[in-house]
Amino acid sequence: MPAIECGGKIINVDDDGFLLNFDDWDENVACMIAEREGIQELTKERMDIIKFMREYYKHYISFPILGSVCKNIHQPKECVSEEFIDPLKAWKIAGLPRPGEEVVSYLRR
Repeated sequence: MPAIECGGKIINVDDDGFLLNFDDWDENVACMIAEREGIQELTKERMDIIKFMREYYKHYISFPILGSVCKNIHQPKECVSEEFIDPLKAWKIAGLPRPGEEVVSYLRR
């Protein structure tokens, strides 16, 4: 099983780098994943997106609609795509589990 080391902790991930345990996430883990995904800095705007996605998923056990993320954190309508280019990277950095094919299809539109 693949893993990453962050702050002396071993974090298990799947073959594509998605966390296997939602509770392993913290901001340091987010920074490590972001770096692995080619995102150099998690700005305040990016962290707002990530934290909202986590809270939404934790509450509803569902992936948030991208437009609702931006609306709820008071950022422009396309904030996820503008900040991360690929919304799937935002999911991964937020420590959310690998989405199913229906979510991936939605993101690829």
